[in-house]
Amino acid sequence: MKKTITIAILSFVPWLMCFGAGGGNVRKISPVDFSDVKIHDQFWSPRLESHKNVTLPVCIDQIENQTGRIRNFENAAKGRGEHSGIFFDDSDVYKALEGMAYSLVNNPDPVLEAKCDEWIDKFAAAQQDDGYINTYYTLTGLENRWTDMDKHEMYCAGHMIEAAVAYYKATGKRKLLDVAVRMADYMMTVFGEGKRHWVPGHEEIELALVKLCLATGEAKYLDFAKWLLEQRGRGFGQWGALGADHCQDVVPVTELTSIGGHAVRAMYLYCGMADVATLKNDKTYIEVLERLWEDVVYKKMYITGGIGSSAKNEGFTVEYDLPNLEAYCETCASVGMVLWNWRMNQFSGDSKYIDVLEKALYNGALAGISMKGDRFFYVNPLESLGNHHRQPWFGCACCPSQICRFLPSIGNYIYGVSDKAVWVNLYIGNTARISDFMTLTQETEYPWNGDVKIKVTGKDKIIINKEMRLRIPGWCRNWSIKVNGKAYTPSVDKGYAVVKHGWRNGDEVVFHMDMDVEKVTADYRVKEDLGKRAVTRGPLVYCIEEADNPEGFDTLNLSRFSAFSYSYDPSLLGGMVRITAKDNQNVLNYIPYFAWDNREAGRMKVWVKYNGN
Repeated sequence: MKKTITIAILSFVPWLMCFGAGGGNVRKISPVDFSDVKIHDQFWSPRLESHKNVTLPVCIDQIENQTGRIRNFENAAKGRGEHSGIFFDDSDVYKALEGMAYSLVNNPDPVLEAKCDEWIDKFAAAQQDDGYINTYYTLTGLENRWTDMDKHEMYCAGHMIEAAVAYYKATGKRKLLDVAVRMADYMMTVFGEGKRHWVPGHEEIELALVKLCLATGEAKYLDFAKWLLEQRGRGFGQWGALGADHCQDVVPVTELTSIGGHAVRAMYLYCGMADVATLKNDKTYIEVLERLWEDVVYKKMYITGGIGSSAKNEGFTVEYDLPNLEAYCETCASVGMVLWNWRMNQFSGDSKYIDVLEKALYNGALAGISMKGDRFFYVNPLESLGNHHRQPWFGCACCPSQICRFLPSIGNYIYGVSDKAVWVNLYIGNTARISDFMTLTQETEYPWNGDVKIKVTGKDKIIINKEMRLRIPGWCRNWSIKVNGKAYTPSVDKGYAVVKHGWRNGDEVVFHMDMDVEKVTADYRVKEDLGKRAVTRGPLVYCIEEADNPEGFDTLNLSRFSAFSYSYDPSLLGGMVRITAKDNQNVLNYIPYFAWDNREAGRMKVWVKYNGN
């Protein structure tokens, strides 16, 4: 027991030191780390198996054999040879390694761990004597480093830091963490108060520095993250034709009122601001993020949770500009929505943020990878003429490597804890260690139905007096709760059903949510969707695909007489619920949007013409 207590105290020291730099903590809820969550779920477990057995090998093969990404590190270590690919390709290798590290947490694999160590040796060998590491500039001329703010030097460094922290947490090995520390310390000799100004063109370093602060207990990394955030909008950026708006550099971050520019960059910026606000006790940042959230969610977000409608800037245009066929909706941006909304929920305890997280997770992000786990979408339109397909890789491969690191960490988003409550945010079959005295086990077939059973495992004769807060999804119209077989009427606070109970070993909560088919009308200001309707059920957006509607695809429409039915089809892409809409003239067969383009090529639509007469 004494050893366990000592470890717990030591692991908390970095938190105390980083909090000490800011004087407090505005976060109400702390997440339960996915390392304490073991997923056994009919929906997610097959996807995690595919990630381990298919997606990781695909990414490793692309990085080692099909592209020059790993050779760039080998050449940089030798100090000679060409750089192949794009100047930010290092980041794909780091993100893939982060995904490998996350997989090791719940799936120990000595072969995979040896591959990680092999890559890390190459990273370390490529690092310069002063701590700088970036294969593009090492191979094209170190004299040109830090001359172009949009060459992604800090972006690549940020992804290396995230990978280093992930691998250190997964294995306890420090080699890559030491490389990351040296790079961060080097950057701080060049940039900072009284030194050079710098505005990273692509945000990422800011949130990564916060992770480094928490991993090392060194508050200087948090301070550097804050300094970088405060560099924006003060005339220090140099963008040329790219434009300051593209890089969120028009006004200081505390004056931001609307989302703009590149969608992924904006998401990483907001995550960095949220992380700094947490440790710096900065309520001003939180107020800014709240108004930005309202702008994007109510004016610039697709029904799928996708953001960034324009291919021209991989980002935003004007309010309510949400085309379907030309929708960009980068997979990375949907993952960014998950990461940002997760943080926003921790400040507020408001379920609306998890509603958006869930929408982006099950639709915008999950669509980015095939059911087999071997092909990827970069762009996620809401309509296709039959010529848009997932690819095995991309020249700019940020999305495959993003999905690679995102999927194995899905357990992060299920639970939270606070002084008085356990927060159940997502409904995924799992067993989770909430504390030394409490373990929760979820059983559910979500998202195919809305029944969830939660079992409490505790220690004999110990009563745990914590509220259990169950998120009532925004899509849910009717729900009910039973505690130990008896109907329970909870209070509701910010979208959570608050179950107050002295929890004992063996207690059980059953949460039932009606999961009806919904016919959705877009905001009238979205011109593209006038006279159309979309179909949803639970957290899932549905679409019609030509594979299920081979006759008269272009003339199919919904009407006010359309009657909906649904059923689970075990033969459909591994098993899923399909929806049928019928009236006197039309029969429309719907499948979940995330599953489209997994069969023969054909057209697809989310928004379908509606006959209101």
